[in-house]
Amino acid sequence: MNETSELVPGKPRERTMRRVTLTAAVTNLGLSMAQIVGGVITQSQALIADGAHTLSDLLSDGVVLLAGRHANVQPDSDHPYGHARIETLATVGVGLLLVATGFGIAWDAVQRMLDPERLLSPEPLALAVAVLAIVLKEGLYRYTMRVARRIRSNLLKANAWHHRSDVVSSIVVLVGVGGTLAGFAYLDAVAAVLVAALIAHMGGRLIWESARELVDTGLGEEKVERIRETILGVEGVKGLHMLRTRRMAGSALADVHILVPPRISISEGHQISERVRMAVTDAFEDVIDVTVHIDPEDDEHQPPAIHLPDRTTVLEALHREWADIPETRHLENVVLHYLGGRIHVELYLPRSSAEDPDVAARLVKSLQTASKRVPEVGEVVVFFRERPGPAPIRAP
Repeated sequence: MNETSELVPGKPRERTMRRVTLTAAVTNLGLSMAQIVGGVITQSQALIADGAHTLSDLLSDGVVLLAGRHANVQPDSDHPYGHARIETLATVGVGLLLVATGFGIAWDAVQRMLDPERLLSPEPLALAVAVLAIVLKEGLYRYTMRVARRIRSNLLKANAWHHRSDVVSSIVVLVGVGGTLAGFAYLDAVAAVLVAALIAHMGGRLIWESARELVDTGLGEEKVERIRETILGVEGVKGLHMLRTRRMAGSALADVHILVPPRISISEGHQISERVRMAVTDAFEDVIDVTVHIDPEDDEHQPPAIHLPDRTTVLEALHREWADIPETRHLENVVLHYLGGRIHVELYLPRSSAEDPDVAARLVKSLQTASKRVPEVGEVVVFFRERPGPAPIRAP
């Protein structure tokens, strides 16, 4: 399978997530049964608590499978940016599940500590089950995290951390059971409370990080600054402002206003914007798209020329002023530049309309005088060019 295809929401990415999650689900099912049965047989409350924690992983695996299926559906009319944030919402669900599991385990353990007669006395076999849990859970963590990083899935990373929390909790269980066997009666229950605290902490962290993404928290300042430097390094970019970023299920989106030379063509401005987009997406693998707005002048500090009339209105006004200049019937193009609160006009005429330099000069003067009678018009430049001609010839 092409690794690049796994980075884009779709069937390949969904298949990868499903394969990893099903592997974890089968492992969790077998391990949780071993822990719970082993805890009952060996009289270890900590081991039973750890088994309940592992069993909760089955629910989170189910959430991952369901979310992975829907999050990788291609964009549609209702979701033009795709469905990736279903992963984020599901991660919140996994986090809530972890918090609830932690509180439940802690409540039961504290109740037993308050009633010493309910304290359990684990047997040595509990140690072997705890070691087995550590080995299997660490293997699941490494496998899931490796794939999560490859396909940039925060949901899989959340599930991987769920596995790692099981590793830590099983280590605590190992210590608690060992301490209880050594004669410290409360240690098994204390270990259960510590496991619960670790579970709840991990769940709270997942909820916090996912909530930040859902409210469009931007990337870190250092990364945004590196993106800014990358954009400024693109040829043709004179400045930038309004650089904004947001996260979307392991990926990031950005939009920016770039300042380009004011009189370049639309096609050249578009080419610069495409170079900006490619420069950023190539330099930062988690940034999957950049929306680039082209500015001919810095509209952050001065308002854009939105109050000026549109092209149709301007041309109608100009043609009224050109009524006594017959050469305007041969105009090939009129270019308008909305800059500095004025409309600057470029007029293109065929060279044949004024072969003599003196005639050309008088025509230019007439066009400039007539055009500037339109109040909004600023500079007027007239070009004469051959048919066809590779470059315009400016009138003297």
